[in-house]
Amino acid sequence: MSTTQNARRFTLKTLSAAAVAVTLGGLTALPAHAQETIKVGVLHSLSGTMAISETVLKDTVLMAIEEINAKGGVMGKKLEPVVVDPASNWPLFAERARQLITQDKVAVVFGCWTSVSRKSVLPVFEELNSLLFYPVQYEGEELSKNVFYTGAAPNQQAIPAVEYLMSKDGGSAKRFVLLGTDYVYPRTTNKILRAFLKSKGVVDADIMEEYTPFGHSDYQTIIANVKKFASAGKKTAVVSTINGDSNVPFYKELGNAGLKATDVPVVAFSVGEEELRGVDTKPLVGHLAAWNYFMSIKNPTNTEFSKKWADYAKTKGIAGHKDKPLTNDPMEATYIGINMWKQAVEKAKSTDTDKVIAAMAGQTFTAPSGIVSKMDEKNHHLHKSVFIGEVRADGQFDVVWKTPGPVKAQPWSPFIPENKGKKDEPASKM
Repeated sequence: MSTTQNARRFTLKTLSAAAVAVTLGGLTALPAHAQETIKVGVLHSLSGTMAISETVLKDTVLMAIEEINAKGGVMGKKLEPVVVDPASNWPLFAERARQLITQDKVAVVFGCWTSVSRKSVLPVFEELNSLLFYPVQYEGEELSKNVFYTGAAPNQQAIPAVEYLMSKDGGSAKRFVLLGTDYVYPRTTNKILRAFLKSKGVVDADIMEEYTPFGHSDYQTIIANVKKFASAGKKTAVVSTINGDSNVPFYKELGNAGLKATDVPVVAFSVGEEELRGVDTKPLVGHLAAWNYFMSIKNPTNTEFSKKWADYAKTKGIAGHKDKPLTNDPMEATYIGINMWKQAVEKAKSTDTDKVIAAMAGQTFTAPSGIVSKMDEKNHHLHKSVFIGEVRADGQFDVVWKTPGPVKAQPWSPFIPENKGKKDEPASKM
């Protein structure tokens, strides 16, 4: 038999075997193209000062990926997570982002918490035309073609919270302490809030502003200064943009000093169920947090989400959560983001960045908060409801105020003069 005939016979036998494998439902290995996965990057600090907040978001992405894979994956392909630890080191975020995109070839990245980490990676995503889903409230002032912002803009958290404090139900505050960690988000948010307060007639003498570095742990002097500032005879409230593990000593000192919510209420923008885990919350009852989701919200979708997380945490043995599973706002935002991305990929029939961006416009998802979240068609931000919750003795929150429905994000704050004329629509970067 000739060499040509042997080759032909081998080819026919190979094709026949492949056909049998398909016919028998894949009892033999499927062709290589059917085994491909879609790689998904996870870029959250698993060590350092921000690990207290970010580690659980890594686990939320992994839970969502496991759930999506169990239902058949995306376009028939399983999602494969690629997890890296930028270790609360802002330049390292950029290095890890570049590694995920260029070496690991991920189709999308879910990650970052602080605005300084997001700003560190932004040039990388824009240069390489890749996608970042950012799940945390932030200061606004940014629109990028390559980022989807699933957390709150200032008009979806900070400004409604201050309006509440100024209202009769919120205590009719007249003096304000703007207390934050020393980086982009707190400083820019407080710049917006200071301008907003001035527009409401609050003078500079009635605004105290102070910042502490990441990882700061001694709040005794600051709390003493707050008590002194509040002794002027006008109702005083604290607006906290403290981030990361500094919240634990801050709230402990708040309790030690006996600064009760009835005297000087504190409303926090970066403290949720997870950050209060290591704090005795009994002295903190009545203090506030403003978010777009609380674990205590009662509706069927949230019940399912919370149970899903509890089961996952127990199965995986996640530290802290296997015995006391907690959900929070950034977890919800992360979960919404990855599910919307899945929907957009399937609509686009591609993981190509530009095709997915187009398909993301107007995507909706039934959120655990109880609303149908919608990705704005133009500004890459979610429409979100706003909730203000009071701390309970068990570390959960009772919702005391909420918007009637979802609020459209307004990234460019009108309270900053240099934003005059800016619009929430595609511009130079979008």
